[in-house]
Amino acid sequence: MPTLAAALTPGELLAFLRPRGGQEYAAELIVPGQGGGGGRRKKAALAATVPSVPAPRPRYRLTLRGAAVQATGPSGQTRLLEASEFLSVFASYRFAELTPTGQLSDLGPLFGMS
Repeated sequence: MPTLAAALTPGELLAFLRPRGGQEYAAELIVPGQGGGGGRRKKAALAATVPSVPAPRPRYRLTLRGAAVQATGPSGQTRLLEASEFLSVFASYRFAELTPTGQLSDLGPLFGMS
C-alpha cells in the first residue's frame, strides 16, 4: 500500500481524508519540540554517554466519518471529533507516514450515499 511521507498539518490531513471518507489511515504524530528537557550541559553530557535513539512517534488511526474525524490513539481509545475540535486539539502537531490500513468503516461512499 502506498504511503504519504510528507508531514501534514491537521487542516491538510482533513483535506486529504475528505475525498477518502470511510477509509482508515494510520499516521505518526509529530510532537513539536519532541525531545528531553534539561539544559545544554545536561544534554551534551547525556549525548556523550548514551547513543541517540529517536523516540518512537505515537501512531493514530484516522477516518473521516461525515463531518467528524474518528481518531484512535496509541492507547486504543477512540474518539469522534467534529472537524473544529480535531483542528483545535491537534493544532500544534503534524501527521506523517500516512498509510491506508485497508479498513473501511463507512460503506456509504461505495454506494453513492453521503
